[in-house]
Amino acid sequence: MRTIRCLVFAALCFAARAGENNSFLLRNATVHPVSGPAIANAGVLVVDGKIAEIGPKIAPKGKIRIVEARGLHVYPGMIDSGSPVGLAEIASVRETVDTGEIGDFNPQLRALIAVNPSSEHIPVVRANGITSVLVTPGTTGGGRGAASSGLIAGQASLVHLDGWTWEEMEIRRSAAMQMTWPAIQMPRGRGGDFEALLQGLGVRRTTFAEARRNQQQQVQKIQDFFDAARRYQKAKAAGEAIQTDLRYEAMIPVLEGKQPLMITAVREREIREALEFAAREKLRIVLAGVRRPGKALEEIAKRNIPVVLGTTFATPLEEDDPYDDPFTLPARLHQAGVKFCFASFGVQFARNLPYQAAQAVPYGLPYDEALKSVTLNAAEIWGIDSEYGSIDKGKFADLIVTDGDPLEVRTQVKMMFIKGVAVDLESKHTRLYKLYSARP
Repeated sequence: MRTIRCLVFAALCFAARAGENNSFLLRNATVHPVSGPAIANAGVLVVDGKIAEIGPKIAPKGKIRIVEARGLHVYPGMIDSGSPVGLAEIASVRETVDTGEIGDFNPQLRALIAVNPSSEHIPVVRANGITSVLVTPGTTGGGRGAASSGLIAGQASLVHLDGWTWEEMEIRRSAAMQMTWPAIQMPRGRGGDFEALLQGLGVRRTTFAEARRNQQQQVQKIQDFFDAARRYQKAKAAGEAIQTDLRYEAMIPVLEGKQPLMITAVREREIREALEFAAREKLRIVLAGVRRPGKALEEIAKRNIPVVLGTTFATPLEEDDPYDDPFTLPARLHQAGVKFCFASFGVQFARNLPYQAAQAVPYGLPYDEALKSVTLNAAEIWGIDSEYGSIDKGKFADLIVTDGDPLEVRTQVKMMFIKGVAVDLESKHTRLYKLYSARP
């Protein structure tokens, strides 16, 4: 009995400490809610990890902790809408990379349970103002190639970039199913020298007809898999005695429209085919890695399909494309009325997410939309906007405190809170900087 009382007392003490740690008044800052205009010389009251009040004159209640932020700016934490951070550590060491599963169809795999909370990449990404990430089980390309990890890589998971375990990091276990639409793969390179090289190596260049046929075979494999999944779904709904298949079980929320299908489609041809497939199968989709939508942009806007863009720091896909094609794409999507967000689609440069949005501003994208693309838009696309994405009453306090505009390279993140808990901003970068700057 005494042991039980001690355990209960310890639990109450821990709860009290937790309540103190995630309750505070952040005051005398310029607050940028994103959902509305900035509020100068304002405060944000956080109680039990959630935003309780925002305004210029908030009196501290009781013995609540005061966090002074005079001269600083408060923004919602940024969301990276696609990255294998936590799944990949060192690219050249296969044992540290938990992507690229064998097989074309792995919808039963969940990225969340493989996330390594102790990854050295997480503090580096977090230090630049990114508080949450859609962790993707496969690597998604926005460039010349397609995503790896087969055709359906598995279930992407939304996580916070803080926590001792993946359970603590979880926001949404199955936020989207990740799929790649097959592309027509033609060898790159032009001119007689390239042809001569191929001939000298005894390699016959693939014709367009052959590449198209290979692509259509991959498309048919997708169709066959979805047909089999639908038969499984109908048999289960009818109460038939069938053997459980984890792959088809994982597809049921997608077929029912409860879970979005994130389809990587880079060029206009793939985008149109993906849109036709989604319409035929009555799926809820999000397009990812779009680079060259062409006239398909009108159809994307008409059907109100959200888009996840990759890096704007890229060269055009084709030699005759305008030099600024990657820079102007976000503005073109905005002008067409397409809701979009940004993803790093990688680990090495995931920390550059805010600068991907910033790069589009001089090329026609309004600043407010650039900021939304890494905060509120992302939250809305993944269905978590009632809890994240902006500084509004009732939402979780995922906040960053900066000395300037977070989309500017010179700006430093001074403080970060995830669900109201202060997060350490030290990383391997800062440790090495301190070490070598103090070298005799």
